[in-house]
Amino acid sequence: MYKETFISNSPKETEEIASEFAKKLKNNDFIAMYGDLGAGKTSFTRGLCSYLVPGEYVSSPTYTIVNEYQGEDNWVCHFDMYRISSEDDLYSIGFYDYTDCIIICEWCENIEYSLPDSYYRVTVNKTDSEEKRMITIEEVVK
Repeated sequence: MYKETFISNSPKETEEIASEFAKKLKNNDFIAMYGDLGAGKTSFTRGLCSYLVPGEYVSSPTYTIVNEYQGEDNWVCHFDMYRISSEDDLYSIGFYDYTDCIIICEWCENIEYSLPDSYYRVTVNKTDSEEKRMITIEEVVK
């Protein structure tokens, strides 16, 4: 089982950590993101996408719920589940229709019941420093 913890001192370092991790990913992988508001989940996603779909502008899908990024070799679907409160909500946004892509999903605290049997859990925690973050990446197999 894969598990690593990193210390990031800036959003740029968070992106670099994520870009290196992205080299492990393949189609149909699911990345479940956890962390408080402003912890750096979207910065981590930017880093993943810098490797997976270079050149794409990555922003938080807070209001759109999903942003899709199509690269030459990868299709990345970036979800924000902050406003999702039920499985009916997931069905209504078409969440279960997204297949054959790499899914990066923020606020997985809200959808624990729908996580796949195998996924990567990425937890980004704020520290006592304004910029410093502790990032834990672990493979989860139910």
